[in-house]
Amino acid sequence: MPENALPPNLQEQTVFMPVMAEDVERRKRRNGIVIAAVVIAVLFAGWYGYRRMVDPVAAQQSYDDGVRLFRSNRYEQAILNFSRAVDLKPDLVEAYRMRGRSYAAVSDPDKAIADFTKVSALLPSDSGVLVERGFVYYGRKDFAHAMADASSALKLDGKLAKAYNLRATIERSSGQIPQAIDDFSRAVALAPDLDNYFQRAATYQLINDHPHALADFDEALNISPDESHTHFARAQTRAALGDYKGAKEDIEIGRRIDGW
Repeated sequence: MPENALPPNLQEQTVFMPVMAEDVERRKRRNGIVIAAVVIAVLFAGWYGYRRMVDPVAAQQSYDDGVRLFRSNRYEQAILNFSRAVDLKPDLVEAYRMRGRSYAAVSDPDKAIADFTKVSALLPSDSGVLVERGFVYYGRKDFAHAMADASSALKLDGKLAKAYNLRATIERSSGQIPQAIDDFSRAVALAPDLDNYFQRAATYQLINDHPHALADFDEALNISPDESHTHFARAQTRAALGDYKGAKEDIEIGRRIDGW
C-alpha cells in the first residue's frame, strides 16, 4: 500500500462533496448581510451619539426662543417652541413649566394643568408649581383641587407667600372672609408686594372695613403708583369714607393712566 493511501475501509467511507455554485452564492449573501448589519450598527451608534450631543443644544435654543416669545405675549408661538424643546429633551423641566404658563395665558386650563403636573412629577419638592396649578384650578372654579394644591405647597414651604395668597383667594370666594384676611395678612408679612396689599384691601372692602382697605391701597400705590385699577378701587373706598374729592382725584388719575 502506498504510504499516503487510505485504508480500504476508510476509502469506502470518505466521500468528497463538490462545492456547488449555489453554495458559493449563498455564502456570499450571508457574508454580505453580516457586513451590512455591522455597518448599520456603526452608523446608528454614530447617529445616536450625534443626537445625544446635538439635541440638548437644539432643545435649549427652542426653550430660549420660547421664553422670548412668552415675554412678548406671543403665547401660541411660545407653545410651539416649548413643545419642540421637550420633544428634543423630555426632561427639560422648565420647558414644561413655561408651556404650562403659556397654556394658562391662552385659556387652555386642561393642558396647563397637565404641564404643571409634569413639572411636579419631575420636581416633587417644587412648591411654586403647585401654586401655579392651584390658580388654574381656581380659574375653573375647582376650589377643592385648588385648596389641595395650596395646602400641599405650604407643607413643602410654610413661608411661601403665594401659597397663602392662593388659599386666601379661595377662602374669599367661598365666603370665608376672616380666614381670607388672615391668610392675606400672612402673605403681606412674607412678601409686602402690590398684589398682596391690593388683595387684602379688596377683601376689607367686602366687609366695609374701609379704613383698613384705604391703608392697604395706599401701600399698594406706594409700591406701584401707575396701576389704574388700584386708583379706581381706592376711589370707591374714599367715596365710602366721604372723601369725594380724593375719590374724584383717583378716578381722574386712573383714566389718565388708561388714556381716557
